[in-house]
Amino acid sequence: MKSDIIRITNDGTGFEKAVNETLRIGDYEQLSDKDSLHLELITEEMLSMVRILTGETDAVFWIEAENGQFDLHLNTEAVMDKKKRAMLISTSSSNKNEAANSFLGYLRDMFEKAMAQEIDKSDHPVSDQTMNDIPIQFADHQEWDGYEQSVLRNLADDIRISIRGKVVDMTVKKSFTK
Repeated sequence: MKSDIIRITNDGTGFEKAVNETLRIGDYEQLSDKDSLHLELITEEMLSMVRILTGETDAVFWIEAENGQFDLHLNTEAVMDKKKRAMLISTSSSNKNEAANSFLGYLRDMFEKAMAQEIDKSDHPVSDQTMNDIPIQFADHQEWDGYEQSVLRNLADDIRISIRGKVVDMTVKKSFTK
C-alpha cells in the first residue's frame, strides 16, 4: 500500500497531516500501539531533521507498506554546502550518498562535492586530507544536537540518503513482525 503524498512546508503545513497519515497506515497494517508509536516517531524525527539541516521544508512525504515492511520517503530541494551535505550523509546507515552507486553517479557526486560551497578554512587550520580522516562532529551547528539522527538510527532498520544536485531523498526502512 502506498499512502497519500503529503506536501510539507516551512510554515508547518502538512506536518500534522503526515503524522496522521502515518497512524492511518499503521492501523491499516494492524501494527501494535507500540509499533505504531515507533512509526510516528520516525516520521516526526525525519521531518524535523531535514528542516534543521537543510533550512527548508518544502518537501513531499509518503509511506509504502507491505507485510510489515515500511519505507518512509521524504523528498526535498535544498542548497547544499559541504557541512550540510556531510551532516545528511552521516545520517545514512552506510554513511554514503546512495545517488553515487553507479560510475556516473560517483563522478557526479565527486563533482557536486567539489562545487559545494566551502566551509570557512579559518575554522580548520589543518589540511583537507587530515580533516577528511577525522570523524565529523556537528555539535557546533546552530540547531544540531544530533537528537533526530540518534532517534532515527535507533528506531530504523536502514536509512538511505541520496543527494543529487539540490534534490535530497531520504528513505527510512522499518520492519515490524506480525
